[in-house]
Amino acid sequence: MINLSIFILQVHQGIMDTLGNQSHSKSELFQKVDPYGLGMTVIGYVIVFIALLLLYIVFINLTKLIQLRSKRSLLKKGLLDKNKKEISVSGEVNAAIAMALHLYFQELHDEETAILTINRASKIYSPWSSKIYGLTRHPR
Repeated sequence: MINLSIFILQVHQGIMDTLGNQSHSKSELFQKVDPYGLGMTVIGYVIVFIALLLLYIVFINLTKLIQLRSKRSLLKKGLLDKNKKEISVSGEVNAAIAMALHLYFQELHDEETAILTINRASKIYSPWSSKIYGLTRHPR
């Protein structure tokens, strides 16, 4: 039983030494290969630009997918002619829709008057106005 526990401790110590040496040697190796961090900087910029490019591709294809699905649904309902190739909306129509939505959402907010009425309270003492609560007992 004692030999087994010693064996487990030795294996554990060996694993910890191996992991510690590997991480230490990897950091030293990276420091030797790229002492000023220029390579890591370039790798970071490349990863960011690739991610931005992928997002651009996703958004461009998303609009095409939405147009394709709307065209299919209109064809199924019979609201679109099969000979018509493209569904397009002019810029003036888009601007009119955007302006109508803006005006509609502006009307949803309540218009409140800016008249304030201040009445003097009959009770002068209030814990809200008491200065004693702002003081500490023993200032140091």
